[in-house]
Amino acid sequence: MTPHDGVIRDEPVVRDRAVVRDRDLPEGDVARRSPAKQRQGRARSAIWTRRLAVAALVLAALNLRPVVTSLGPVLEEARAALGMSATVAGLLTSVPAVCFALIGSAAPRLARRHGPEGVVLAGMAAVALGLALRPFVGSTPVFLTLSGFALAGIAVANVLLPVVVKQRFPDRVGMMTGLYSMALNLGAAAAAVTVPLAGVFGGDWRAGLGAWAVLAAVAVPPWVALARDGRRPPGKQDGQQTGRQAGRAAGGHAAAGAGAHVRVARSPTAWALAVFFGLQATSAYVIMGWLPQVFRDAGLSAEAAGLLFAATSVLGVPLSFVLAAVAGRLRNQSGIAVLLGAFGLAGYAGLWAAPAAAPWLWAVLLGVANCSFPLALTMIAMRGRDGATVIRLSAFAQSVGYLLSVPGPILVGALYQHTGGWQGPLAFVVCLMVPQIAAGYLAGRDRQI
Repeated sequence: MTPHDGVIRDEPVVRDRAVVRDRDLPEGDVARRSPAKQRQGRARSAIWTRRLAVAALVLAALNLRPVVTSLGPVLEEARAALGMSATVAGLLTSVPAVCFALIGSAAPRLARRHGPEGVVLAGMAAVALGLALRPFVGSTPVFLTLSGFALAGIAVANVLLPVVVKQRFPDRVGMMTGLYSMALNLGAAAAAVTVPLAGVFGGDWRAGLGAWAVLAAVAVPPWVALARDGRRPPGKQDGQQTGRQAGRAAGGHAAAGAGAHVRVARSPTAWALAVFFGLQATSAYVIMGWLPQVFRDAGLSAEAAGLLFAATSVLGVPLSFVLAAVAGRLRNQSGIAVLLGAFGLAGYAGLWAAPAAAPWLWAVLLGVANCSFPLALTMIAMRGRDGATVIRLSAFAQSVGYLLSVPGPILVGALYQHTGGWQGPLAFVVCLMVPQIAAGYLAGRDRQI
């Protein structure tokens, strides 16, 4: 019993300070402490969610190329085991672009129903399943079906990763686009270890090809967590705050549905982005499919041609990050698009005139020109006014762009077979760089849809 202001009150004995709760504290202390604790908890949660989003984006990007590039080193063994004809093997080179165009166009509708993170989660699961099963089937049709299944997962991820960047990192679009573009290039280059992986398993090409499913499986858990976070109402997500920031990064289903009425096909900027995306993809497929052969036909050894091709890929790792980060800080990216096109013109013109005279210079110039891909992704994220519009713009630009890219490498091969040399095909590619520069200039202007 203790006297206090003339009143005798019972005072409980507290044996463990841990049992004291806010309701046991004076009302003024609760008012002062609880909001501070809540803000501190939200801040910690927001930091954790942003780090999780970074990891999820990087892991997804690492898986966007091995489905295609891991097959090349063991294609001969796969053809022999499956009885695959040369024609069907050639078809495999055009399947990715067609799949990206057709499946990618469904991404906005899926995102409105399930949220962007949920659709990317399903895409990563499809990649993991397709990669795990396709090496161990015994027929070409099933092999192609499982490859298409994995490519479908990549197609929706291609469209929706810029959307996730726009929602989760509205103030760092360029830097985050550069980060996952760098990871994408790393994934493409890492596929060169398919043969060494097969060697670890006694030279079994199936095990070497299927090992890439492990990388895809690792990408699934972070997207499970992001999908759960994305289902919360806007302003309640861990990675966002209420007010102005939540307005900029409209999340989940609300963002996906808010811009459903936007008709990007009527926008000249959207068409410029689609043409730019398609022509840069054409150039990239020509480089991936034919550059080593150009150097070999010029008299260089197979080893030298392989190193030169590797240089064009490796250059994209640091340059993608730097270029996208710089582009994201600018309101107008037209100058960068024109500069990259100029590098491509110089590289292809050098190959046309004298491929063996300065092969490393041509390889470096074309490696820089290939950075038009992260620039295109950055511009897609920046041209859309909100997350909903970015979903539709990304689907439109990539679907139309990939369809435009399909004929280019086929025409290059046909010209090479018809003429028996590279001057005709390379002249054709040089001509394609001119509309790419024009489209990039238009797409890079400070406009929003």
